[in-house]
Amino acid sequence: MSSDTTLPYDQDHSFDKFVSYSDKNIKNIQKTRAINIINSSIKNKKIQEKKLKIINMVYDSLNNNSELSTFNISSYEADEMQLLENNQIVDYLYHRYRYMVYPREKIIDNYPPVLQIEPASVCNFRCVFCYQIDETFNKKKSGFMGTMTFDLFKQIIDQIEGEIGFITMASRGEPLLAKDLPKMLDYINGKFLTVKINTNASMLNEKMIHNILSSGVNTVVFSADAAEENLYSRLRVNGSLNKTLKNIELFSKIKGKQYSDTKLITRVSGVMYDRKNQDLDSMVQLWGSLVDQVSFVNYCPWENIYKAEPNNIKEPCSDLWRRMFVWFDGSMNPCDSDYKSILSLGSIENNTISELWCSEAFDSLRKKHLSKDRLSVNPCNGCTVV
Repeated sequence: MSSDTTLPYDQDHSFDKFVSYSDKNIKNIQKTRAINIINSSIKNKKIQEKKLKIINMVYDSLNNNSELSTFNISSYEADEMQLLENNQIVDYLYHRYRYMVYPREKIIDNYPPVLQIEPASVCNFRCVFCYQIDETFNKKKSGFMGTMTFDLFKQIIDQIEGEIGFITMASRGEPLLAKDLPKMLDYINGKFLTVKINTNASMLNEKMIHNILSSGVNTVVFSADAAEENLYSRLRVNGSLNKTLKNIELFSKIKGKQYSDTKLITRVSGVMYDRKNQDLDSMVQLWGSLVDQVSFVNYCPWENIYKAEPNNIKEPCSDLWRRMFVWFDGSMNPCDSDYKSILSLGSIENNTISELWCSEAFDSLRKKHLSKDRLSVNPCNGCTVV
């Protein structure tokens, strides 16, 4: 069991450990590239008026050469930026600034910096740190299980295209269990700056790998927490390390042979749940030759959040200013720690995504956090995200 279940972590830096295999100098390379592109774009008046103020602040921060600057380019951003064309960099920096700085300064505008879309809430694993072990949640009769239709997905994408730069295709379940996922991936191709999909990799086959590699996905995150079978299967119940490894090897092989020019980042990422037995070195040794990045993310007590003892964290949750979730049925939620939707904001059937992001219900929740009253809100009172 993790010893850090009551320690807060900033979602902006939710990596417990992170290794990238890109050029060691990539941060400086992409920083210089960004400064030059911004300078040229401002000089040639190529930046939209609504984005100009933010881009000027990004430019000033990048020229400041200080780790304390409002906005910096980390290895994570640099890896994403190297996949983008020059004409995409200004837009990327604009949306990344919103993603990183707005939550710190508690700013919102008409849309969330990132939207997380849930293709499926069902899952074939029962990971010990996940809400999927809650039997009041994971049964068909609970009402929480299902997969998103393509028509609903299309409705969501049509609302946010051109407004939101980043989307993630994952939340409470395994995305590859959604039968319409190939159509979804095809529909988003070219519509967003970055599209990320998370998967436990157990359902990967040649057809699905081709679907992903030929789509608009920019980052594929393979969820794995260990480099040894006993620990892996103890943490990812119903999973097999050997099967996961073979599937990721197949993905890497197909990507290398048939999609060598594909601009896509692959990452193996685990939850840092058992510090005594999990370590990054063994993860890097097993997975490092197959993917571009290896990481651990911080643990939050997702598996028992509604029963968790209230902690003493009073800082506001940054995610309330960073992201919003669309469940498989179109209902909207401020976070996925609240996997039973106690804090539900409404549904896309009755409101637009922008209306729900700026709604009184969401604003009321943000105000409670700002007034250090998150202890009165379940499940915020047991959550560790700040």
